[in-house]
Amino acid sequence: MLRKNVLKRDFVDDKTKQTKNDFVDVLQNSPEESDGDSSDEELVEENFSSDESELEFESDDDGNYVRKEVIADENETSDVEASEKSDDIEDYSDDDLSDSDKIINKPDSTEIEYISERNDEYNNSDTSDEEDIRNTLGNIPMHWYDEYKHIGYDWNAKQIQKPVKGDQIDDFLRKIEDPNFWRTVKDPQTGQEVVLTEDDIGLIRRINSGRVPDSQFNEYQPWVDWFTSEVEKMPITNVPDHKRSFLPSVSEKKKIGKMVHALKMGWMKSMDDIKKDKLLKRGPKFYMLWETDTSREDMRRIHDPVSAPKRDLPGHAESYNPPAEYLFDDKEMKEWNKMSDEPHKRKLHFLPQKHKSLREVPAYSRYLRERFLRCLDLYLCPRAKRMKLNIDAEYLIPKLPSPKDLQPFPTLESLVYHGHTDLVRSISIEPKGEYIVSGSDDKTVKIWEVATARCIRTIETEDVVRCVAWCPNPKLSIIAIASGQRLLLVNPKVGDKFLTKKTDDLLSESPKSDQLETDRIKTAVQWETAEKHEQIKGVRVVIKHFKVIRQVTWHGRGDYFATVMPEGANRSALIHQLSKRRSQIPFSKSKGLVQYVLFHPIKPCLFVATQHNIRIYDLVKQELIKKLITNSKWISGMAIHPKGDNLLVSTYDKKMLWFDLDLSTKPYQTMRLHKSAVRSVAYHLRYPLFASASDDSSVIVSHGMVYNDLLQNPLIVPLKKLETHEQREEFGVLDVVWHPMQPWIFSSGADSTIRLYT
Repeated sequence: MLRKNVLKRDFVDDKTKQTKNDFVDVLQNSPEESDGDSSDEELVEENFSSDESELEFESDDDGNYVRKEVIADENETSDVEASEKSDDIEDYSDDDLSDSDKIINKPDSTEIEYISERNDEYNNSDTSDEEDIRNTLGNIPMHWYDEYKHIGYDWNAKQIQKPVKGDQIDDFLRKIEDPNFWRTVKDPQTGQEVVLTEDDIGLIRRINSGRVPDSQFNEYQPWVDWFTSEVEKMPITNVPDHKRSFLPSVSEKKKIGKMVHALKMGWMKSMDDIKKDKLLKRGPKFYMLWETDTSREDMRRIHDPVSAPKRDLPGHAESYNPPAEYLFDDKEMKEWNKMSDEPHKRKLHFLPQKHKSLREVPAYSRYLRERFLRCLDLYLCPRAKRMKLNIDAEYLIPKLPSPKDLQPFPTLESLVYHGHTDLVRSISIEPKGEYIVSGSDDKTVKIWEVATARCIRTIETEDVVRCVAWCPNPKLSIIAIASGQRLLLVNPKVGDKFLTKKTDDLLSESPKSDQLETDRIKTAVQWETAEKHEQIKGVRVVIKHFKVIRQVTWHGRGDYFATVMPEGANRSALIHQLSKRRSQIPFSKSKGLVQYVLFHPIKPCLFVATQHNIRIYDLVKQELIKKLITNSKWISGMAIHPKGDNLLVSTYDKKMLWFDLDLSTKPYQTMRLHKSAVRSVAYHLRYPLFASASDDSSVIVSHGMVYNDLLQNPLIVPLKKLETHEQREEFGVLDVVWHPMQPWIFSSGADSTIRLYT
């Protein structure tokens, strides 16, 4: 090793010398010298004239930097040194050197380079000892040396001079002429320019693309299953068991006996008992819903937390001995019970009670539930600050036309029709609008003259009259009356005498039919001619049903009519034909309790309303067309627009639903205009008006314009609230009907009156 170092220090590469001499010549002959700039001359003298030898670095084949001392001037080399070197070389014969060590004598040069081919310990690995640290400054800002000619110190404490900087024109010319310009980088420590090799560029590209830096590394090596996943049972020894292993151990038997005795006496506990004792000692754990504002969870929040809402302090009504004025009287108690479905509208959420002392106050039954709900509200409440938007109420209310622009519509009560002694359930008007018929719970049907409010005829029935319907055909004068389980077809004998005679002739003759009725129809409905005492009253035909009839409705042409019996199951809806005197049951299976049926004014369709939904059937094809979803608890009535494209539904849960049949199966508009159950709704035949009657003793008239343009939605505007009926036993207005010609409306109520609004 000593011999190798001596050779490496004494013999210098001739090529390195030549490079240095060329570099000196370039600096001496540069054009800056002619301009009289002495700074570069000083720099050259400082670099090359101060010492006879200068420290340089040269990289070997492995990329490591080797320190070399270059001889300043070849001519000044003494003959003594040359002779010493030659003597040194002669001392080593070929026998002394091994095959791996060779001395290469370069021609035309006095230098001899010694190359070692021995495998070093760190040949194929990285080591921190081999790091190239040419500048010994360390990690300091390099701009500290901006004012100096050098840029630090090497390992021999000599200054490292800055390279000559060219201007932008030089860089541009180099960029064009030098093919290696794109792979040249500047060393930040020494300021020298380093040309990257192909291996360096490949390494940089692999790092940028996120691959493994080593080009020899195979990312997709085949998987070698060194360890099998199957568990193999392999005994350590294959010695057969000893005979004594089959005999029970006496010592173990004694130990087990002691343990069993200790468990029985309670001196010893099983693992399950120990776990239970630990859980009991630990006790219940309580966690804060929100920690302090300085906790980690709070620091992670985006928005500032808002303090939890606090309940109001208790008042006098919550006292165990409140003053007398805070206790409920009968009227307040009645209002309290009425709002059981909507408890949020009550003034107080509890009933004030009076006790003699605090000891007599009973335990609150809902305490645990209310505490739980309170904690749930606090836990689920999003406590974040939200900016309040100040929006005027005018912007939230849709811009609707003024009611004055939508006239005419009824605004005041004109006539009151007195005569019934019990609530009037149903009313119907003649097609020409001259007479009106009413049915009441006093088992009578009255026919009134519209213009004078005079009762022309009274027809007594055997049961409560639930529904009356005047035939819409103006060529016939027939009223259908639903009284109990019987449907009466009555000739009112009002108006034109020729029309009355024609109606009698039609109802007196029973046509002969070749079709035989099934037993299912015979048990459900029977057609009969009225008896003599009933014919005097005007009754011509009696149709007996097997259940109580709730509703009767006519087809637009006046030949067909339908009856509804909610308790009739799959025979609850029946369709009757007047001209042939026969009935048919349209449904074989019941889809729910049928509440209301209606004929389409133009198409052969039947609307059937159950408690929750409405189904539309095609009577010709005998199939279901559409099912309308109301999302209501109980449907009370229906009305179809004269054009047949819109349907209005009333419900007992205080809602009115407007369906656009061409648009969707869900309501286009849900109106909550009434405070109580909505009993009836009706469209006007000529004017864009509709009305609703409710148990809150009010009739609300609204504007409902339906446009021919399918892209334009209907315009719905509430116009007038008419409150003149009196409430009886929580019943208000039961039925509402429009005049066929004029914008007048009739309403019947629980106060036994019929009222006309014009």
